[in-house]
Amino acid sequence: MTELESAARAEPDELTALKILGLEGGVEAGAKVSCSALAERMDTSDQTASRRLQALEEDGLIEREMLSDGQWIEVTGDGETVLRREYDDYRRIFEGTETVELVGEVVSGMGEGKYYISLDGYVEQFVDRLGYEPFAGTLNLSLDDESIRRRSALENADGIPIDEWENEDRTFGAVTCYEASVEGVDGHVIRPHRSHYPDDTLELIAPVKLRDELGIDYGDEVSVEVTLE
Repeated sequence: MTELESAARAEPDELTALKILGLEGGVEAGAKVSCSALAERMDTSDQTASRRLQALEEDGLIEREMLSDGQWIEVTGDGETVLRREYDDYRRIFEGTETVELVGEVVSGMGEGKYYISLDGYVEQFVDRLGYEPFAGTLNLSLDDESIRRRSALENADGIPIDEWENEDRTFGAVTCYEASVEGVDGHVIRPHRSHYPDDTLELIAPVKLRDELGIDYGDEVSVEVTLE
């Protein structure tokens, strides 16, 4: 389990403390906070508030510096991701459909996309559940830092499941797909449950070769709107 996965399962009181720190400005520029002020906001003791801050620091969700009259707190990138996940959950509760914009640079893949996308066990499910047979290959994007954080919303959304399957030689892993529009061309983001790609890489499929359809090449910046139900 990664640190972020562990943090996503933090105790509710720790998430409450993180939210308060965010509201105090800890996400944008950092904030000066005292245990007594945090304790008052959380309706708890100073000692308990101190323990909450220690747990958040140990989970890598905040960084803090002790001052003579309090603490300087900054919410880390992982901490912001946890807050965004909470935010995304509430948006889905009250708004239903959500659109997430991801921006990245077109990069070369490892050559595996064409092979996997063309396998019958996947193609049959794509046609049945997505409504089309994808072009044999994926468009790969290296996401910018903000988009890496936004991407966490996909992990909390249901998506369209593509089931694990097997042939006589091996088992092929499950994939989740999310409706997407790439510069106005419809397709899907695919998230393999087992992947060799780093966390900043986004893979997309479509019924057409996206690089040709959009007239883009390696190094170009592309915007993707992902629709989450």
